[in-house]
Amino acid sequence: MKKFSLIVVTLLLLISSNTFAQLQIGYVNSDAILKSLPDAQDAQKKIDAFIQEWKEEIQKMERELDTQTKDFDKRKLIMSDNKRVPIEKELAKLEADITKYRENKFGYKGELYSQQEEVMKPIQNRIFTAIEEVAEDEELDFVFDKSGNIMFLYAKDEYDITSLVLDKLK
Repeated sequence: MKKFSLIVVTLLLLISSNTFAQLQIGYVNSDAILKSLPDAQDAQKKIDAFIQEWKEEIQKMERELDTQTKDFDKRKLIMSDNKRVPIEKELAKLEADITKYRENKFGYKGELYSQQEEVMKPIQNRIFTAIEEVAEDEELDFVFDKSGNIMFLYAKDEYDITSLVLDKLK
């Protein structure tokens, strides 16, 4: 819905601009900027290291659960209810712990989200400031992100300000 509204507003502005002045539009490719910026690459490596560490911990926990489950499955037929019930509860707790750990690390507002905010926010602010400065220098009315959700069916290369933003960031 946001995308549709943005397109409608843009079209209305384009149509109405003929009566006032020519609208100046530029676009950037934020993916290309992030890939070209050493700070962003370092930040992504840091985030990837956290992700790898957490995935390894989850795998370790899952292996432990799998080992205990297989051991329990082999012995449960000869166990009394008094021995079987506590082990089943322990296995259920291990499974719940894995789910909780996964949610704490990768879930909504989890540690991954916090780390991305902490590490990427300053870089995103720098990029945004550079985009604003280039847009003002080039007297652009609008700047779109080519790598975002807005789909370009056509865009002239002359309006691509990605390289100017990269120069501003250097």
